[in-house]
Amino acid sequence: MKGFINFIREQKVMGLAVGFILGGSVSKVVSSLVADIINPILSVVLGAADDLKNAILQIGPVRILYGNFLSALIDFMVVAAVVYFGVNLIGINKLDKKKE
Repeated sequence: MKGFINFIREQKVMGLAVGFILGGSVSKVVSSLVADIINPILSVVLGAADDLKNAILQIGPVRILYGNFLSALIDFMVVAAVVYFGVNLIGINKLDKKKE
């Protein structure tokens, strides 16, 4: 059993498992934060008051649909920040044992 536990700790399986579980549970909260709070505020600031995902830039006959990309980028940045600070605050990064 000791060899199995050392394998788990050395291969960083514990950190991966905890990250996977936390990522799944935090995903809905972060998506709601972005969709319900951050995107509406940015929609007003950027002048796309109906929905940020529908924001476009019209240059002659060409329509650049930047709103959906911007929304996905914001979602990614918030998720990355939550995971980074969550791992550091909880101390998950200290669970794994470094190889000798």
